[in-house]
Amino acid sequence: MKRKYNVLIVDDEFLARKLLSEYVSKVDFLNLVDTCPDATKAMEVLNKENIDILFLDIQMPDISGIEMLKLLANRPSVILTTAYSEYAVDAFALGVVDYLLKPFDYARFMQAINKIVNKNVESQSETSSLNDYILVKADYKLYKINFDDLLYIEGQHEYVTFHTASKRITALYSLKNLEEILPKDKFVRTHKSFIVSIKNIEDIDKLNVTVSGNKIPVGASFREALIERLS
Repeated sequence: MKRKYNVLIVDDEFLARKLLSEYVSKVDFLNLVDTCPDATKAMEVLNKENIDILFLDIQMPDISGIEMLKLLANRPSVILTTAYSEYAVDAFALGVVDYLLKPFDYARFMQAINKIVNKNVESQSETSSLNDYILVKADYKLYKINFDDLLYIEGQHEYVTFHTASKRITALYSLKNLEEILPKDKFVRTHKSFIVSIKNIEDIDKLNVTVSGNKIPVGASFREALIERLS
């Protein structure tokens, strides 16, 4: 059974929001969290809700879709929807999953959704059958990182950096997906931008944990769960 994906639709046109909502309702593994007419309201939702897929129009009042993407530090999988093709290069440079030119039909909508699903399945398959390491694709290579060697993972927009005692590997991954597939007894989320190795935690204070001499921030919303895991 496929996992559920939380969806947010952002478009200043009512009919566009309505059509996308209808498409989302046809897919049993999609859950429509909200629809927004502008970027300001959308960013409020993103700060409150756990969104997996963002359908985002480009030309909107005040803040465009491209400008909104640049403001998001930790973004979900993004599918841009627009009537204009000239933004495609900028869009893909920002790491969007797909670019839907209006008007698009249900088949094209599902093609974009399947890109996200297939990417997540591939990512999960790299760790699901492994007991003590993760395979990471980066720099046209496949790196094997032993869980025992991994100190922490740092999220950087659409990329993450795997920190070990001897090296750093930066790759195109989602911190959210890594949190789901890494062993819960070995790793814990301490901040919206960090996952750390539990065994390498040396101490914890109000603001940070120390991992092998490195100060890693602890977010207020993660602190209680972190203390619970450590105890």
